[in-house]
Amino acid sequence: MGNAGKYSQDAVLRARVLLLGSEEPSLRERLDAYRVLAEVSPRAYLPKLVDALIERAHWLDDPQLHLALYAEAVVAARRIDLDAPNRGERLGQALSGYEHRLFAAGRRAEGRAVCEELAEAGRYGRLAVVLAEEGRHGEAADLLGRHVAPGDADVSAWTLIEWAAALDAAGRHEEALEVFARVVDEARRKAADDRAPLASLVWKSEQYARMLRAAGRPADEAAARRETLGLLGRLARGGEPVNWSNIQASWVTLLVLSGRPGEPAATPDAPLPAFGVHPVHGWSPDVREEYVASIPELERQTDALRESGDLPGLIAAQRRLTVRRALHWETSGRRAEESLLPSFDEGVNLARRPNAGPGALVRALTDRSMFLLAVKRYEEAHADFAEATTLQPIVTRT
Repeated sequence: MGNAGKYSQDAVLRARVLLLGSEEPSLRERLDAYRVLAEVSPRAYLPKLVDALIERAHWLDDPQLHLALYAEAVVAARRIDLDAPNRGERLGQALSGYEHRLFAAGRRAEGRAVCEELAEAGRYGRLAVVLAEEGRHGEAADLLGRHVAPGDADVSAWTLIEWAAALDAAGRHEEALEVFARVVDEARRKAADDRAPLASLVWKSEQYARMLRAAGRPADEAAARRETLGLLGRLARGGEPVNWSNIQASWVTLLVLSGRPGEPAATPDAPLPAFGVHPVHGWSPDVREEYVASIPELERQTDALRESGDLPGLIAAQRRLTVRRALHWETSGRRAEESLLPSFDEGVNLARRPNAGPGALVRALTDRSMFLLAVKRYEEAHADFAEATTLQPIVTRT
């Protein structure tokens, strides 16, 4: 019967009367009643208690209360009988909410432990992200690889991009290219059947070209860029054949991924975002907050570099700043292109200066082209990419 001595019989009776009354009790009243009854009738009321705790957390804004409610929900979910219906789903939901709040509170070690428990139950996604955030890219790639079957048609493009990014960061470039080729192939099939916008294929094709370049495969890179140029030309001539509203998350995720080489290496003591993972639905809240919060410091750095005359340093810092601004622009709900376009314009203007360094203008024009595509300015996007393509052979030989 559970710990019947924890509550008096009067408390148990009041709880039963409240729930059986003619008036619907409030969520807070139900929660208090379930806490009492879960001690005397755990099989019947522990599931209700878990559901009520999670619902209560959903309606509150206090991070500390969130953490306490999810911690209580985890304890309650673990007490549910192993053969009870939906026990695994309830425990998984409680653990997921709990780890999210632990990371938000900066308690990464505890959050990682919860993610490891989730992975043991088959919910491996968050652990893969956490491993990547801490620079353990090979482990993240292996974890994803154990769960993504070769040729599995049901795996999402997001998962494949994450897997390819982890492989690439681990130095396993050929494996990464094989995985990302699946992303591009599927995007081609969907675009050919008008089941997905051409813009999505363009962004993926451009990222694939970046990876080919990093892997030292210039001929394949050139072929990928020719495909991208052809797609942009088609968009410039006839527009997007498929209606779409908000797919900019794909663009900004791949843009942020392209900026990883300019960031320091992640470690368990100095975690960074899991580049290649959706920044809203994937990154841990602590690293996402720190990444965006670094914008003011990068603004100060770029101002100082402008004064110093260090053009290569300025170009590198300005791109890191632009990538962060793009992420903030996409995730904050602000869609006024005029607020972000000047950052891409400045990148191009800096790269046009003498001594900017090989490849700087190609990269800046490509960055701006992909943004212009995101805001449906197709002719300008094509013009930028066409100019970048004319410069690419020179860069390839250097």
